[in-house]
Amino acid sequence: MIRELFMPALSSTMTEGKIVSWLKSPGDKVAKGETVLIVESDKADMDVESFYDGYLAVITVAAGEVAPVGSTIGLVAETEAEIAEAQAKAKSLGSGTSAVAPTTTTAAATTNGSGTTPVAAPPSTAAVPSGRVIASPRARKLAKEHKIDLKTLKGTGPNGRITAADVEALIGAPATPTPSVATPPAPVPTATSATAPVVAKDDLVPLTTLQNAVVRNMVASLGIPDFHVAYTITTDALDRLYQQIKSKGVTMTALLAKAIALTLQKHPIMNAYYTEQGIQYRRDINIAVAVAMPGGGLITPVLKNADQIDIYSLSRTWKDLVERARAKQLQPDEYSTGTFSLSNLGMFGVDSFDAILTPGQGAILAVGASRPTVVATEDGLLGVKRQMKVNITCDHRVIYGADAAAFLQDLAKLIETNPQALTL
Repeated sequence: MIRELFMPALSSTMTEGKIVSWLKSPGDKVAKGETVLIVESDKADMDVESFYDGYLAVITVAAGEVAPVGSTIGLVAETEAEIAEAQAKAKSLGSGTSAVAPTTTTAAATTNGSGTTPVAAPPSTAAVPSGRVIASPRARKLAKEHKIDLKTLKGTGPNGRITAADVEALIGAPATPTPSVATPPAPVPTATSATAPVVAKDDLVPLTTLQNAVVRNMVASLGIPDFHVAYTITTDALDRLYQQIKSKGVTMTALLAKAIALTLQKHPIMNAYYTEQGIQYRRDINIAVAVAMPGGGLITPVLKNADQIDIYSLSRTWKDLVERARAKQLQPDEYSTGTFSLSNLGMFGVDSFDAILTPGQGAILAVGASRPTVVATEDGLLGVKRQMKVNITCDHRVIYGADAAAFLQDLAKLIETNPQALTL
């Protein structure tokens, strides 16, 4: 029996996927539940498993190519004798130009957990043309725990994939000083300036899968009747708190997310969103925070139930989310379950800006830089206070001006007069 492998839908917003790497070659034996390829969805790289036992007979969409969700990307033959039949079927599907057939009639050995290499010789490293490193989830976890840079390893798995055994071999080897281990962890800002590729002035650079996903979301947001409300918040008390606890790993992003989450408890309408049936309120308060991705695009890792988690755990979670986001290792529920969004460009010195509303949410808060500002005090004198401007974008089908103003007023009150509540 010949069965088709389809491009899976790895997230609710995914319409097409790019094949990062095939971990099996045509002619290789595959087992049900075994990872066959890695697909780049709109926000992450995901392992794709086979639903069948048999032989990978034909690859109809090669690594580096893009295919719509639900389209055929390969054929699996139940027996080795059916491989030739699968090749003929691939031609009838109209995929002959991109189909890759076995180079020999002998199937390669099944790859086991230790990363046995198939007949085809793998590349010397696990780097793909985009510069990403191909590694198993277990290998990535081990590398993170032992602060190992995967780019320094040579993978022994299919197509040069780094396996857990490769990392374990390095861990068990005699200790030698390497830059990857000695280098301290990089700081984790809310957003980073993505390094732009070096191109000539007339070059046309195709959009990445992530950038295309951002384009679709932004176009969809054009159909939302939104409005903006600005507010100035004095941050002296928040800044003092941050200086006291940042040595414990607390980030300003986590403090802002916590402040927003606690304020949302009092204003559930700001955590709701529009549907054709009515206004959908949410029980959970999940703060999505915009993070710029290297090479272009952005992603919004989600701090789930931010109102219920202590600030120290929230900061550790945020650091982990950002690291895995930039490695494209987030699971769909870690970037698609936000109920309210935060975008912070204050670290770049931006005074104020308007953020574009995310479809499926009712509001997004844009945060500018906190700066020393000369202000009039209550006794009529002049003084200097640190202030930041925040702008909230709201879906007017759900939220009205008074709702947004009341939310910002309570957020400012929390930050200005009672920031210690963020540590409780």
